[in-house]
Amino acid sequence: MRRRVPEIGIRLALGAQRSDVLWMVLGHGLRLTLASLAIGTLGALGLTRLLAGLLFGVRPTDPLTFIAVSVLLGSIALLACYLPARSAMRVDPLIALRHG
Repeated sequence: MRRRVPEIGIRLALGAQRSDVLWMVLGHGLRLTLASLAIGTLGALGLTRLLAGLLFGVRPTDPLTFIAVSVLLGSIALLACYLPARSAMRVDPLIALRHG
């Protein structure tokens, strides 16, 4: 986020709304999160055959487990994106342009 402060300062100086900056940063994080969840889910499905002997009482491809873990990790990732997005929203354009 620090590397994008001058860009965000320019956007704000040119009239971007603070909510636009919030959604820009969150959107970038959301795209990365969804791509990571898709790759991770495919990898986990591929590795379940190796771990099937270690699982007791749970099918290797239990959809509830995959959904629950994806929702949990996705929520944590979005929270991790929201905190820098919130501080990006508060960037003072003059200071960002001066130090950029």
